[in-house]
Amino acid sequence: MSDVEEKIEDTFLPNDLYGLQLVLLASGGRLSQIVYALAELGIADILADGPLPISEIAKRAGAHEQALQRILRCTAMLGIFAEGPSGTFRITPVAKALTSDNPHGVLPLIRYNHMELTSRPFEEILHSARTGKPAFHKAFGVTFNEYLEQNPEVDRFCDEFQSYWARQFAEEELDQWNLGRFERLADLGGGDGYFLAQALRRYPEMTAYLFDLPWMINKAEQVFEKHGVNDRAEIVGGDLLKDPIPKGADCYFVKAVFMRFSDEEAQRALTTIREAIGDTGARLLIVDSVLKTGNDWDHGKLLDIDMLVLHGGRKRTLDEWHGLFSHSGFRLLNEPVFHWDLLECEPV
Repeated sequence: MSDVEEKIEDTFLPNDLYGLQLVLLASGGRLSQIVYALAELGIADILADGPLPISEIAKRAGAHEQALQRILRCTAMLGIFAEGPSGTFRITPVAKALTSDNPHGVLPLIRYNHMELTSRPFEEILHSARTGKPAFHKAFGVTFNEYLEQNPEVDRFCDEFQSYWARQFAEEELDQWNLGRFERLADLGGGDGYFLAQALRRYPEMTAYLFDLPWMINKAEQVFEKHGVNDRAEIVGGDLLKDPIPKGADCYFVKAVFMRFSDEEAQRALTTIREAIGDTGARLLIVDSVLKTGNDWDHGKLLDIDMLVLHGGRKRTLDEWHGLFSHSGFRLLNEPVFHWDLLECEPV
């Protein structure tokens, strides 16, 4: 039991614990704003080398001393920072995820979640709850991709954000997926091509093509050139939900795309891929998450709401993945773990 939980038990009757839990959940919007403020002020970096008095922290952060002390006191209650004697504060293991030099930190995610792009649609979440449609269109009058196309600065940040996660995938998962067994790989919905460039650099015998919306892949040529793989990568513009995809690959690779699709859209995309594979026996590899059933904790269940509100898409359980594959001419070959995993399929 944590210190916070022990304090709660000492202060509240058992029945009140449920109310307190709801109070914390209902205050989530405020708490996220507090964490965002501390992230932007760079407090974790300031405290990275050891505890400091609040006067020194405020001076380095360019903040009002009393106001910052009150904000830090609040987050210390939650274990994000820790308050010591005489108005000193120190970093905690939780707060280390807020340091700017942490390659696995959450700063990019915090900034992404506080953009108008993602925060404003959640103000319209009732629209999604009542209709099953993305609230993003109600908030902005266009789809998520259309908004990015019309707002280059926001699109540029999203590219950097996606590259941040692509780097983690490349570092943590690329070797495990054994993509080197394929001679020609088709990366469908691969954005600016960062992940594909990493794969091509890892496997010098491989050739590939990148398939995505034309305005998205305009950035890919520079990425491929920077990685020294442009002579082995072809760029093809198109919409996976509308256009046929080129044939000839022995692996069709789709990372973090199907979660943005409704079931109808996912079925359409899978049918398009199946038609491109024909009788060649090429493999389909999907990087996505498999949701846990029941009441178990699963971060994917939060991301599922993101997909609903922003895109009209969804995360899926293993049974739901099997249903999609069986209706589009694929069979799942591996037994994926829950959360992010590689789903490898063969045509049937």
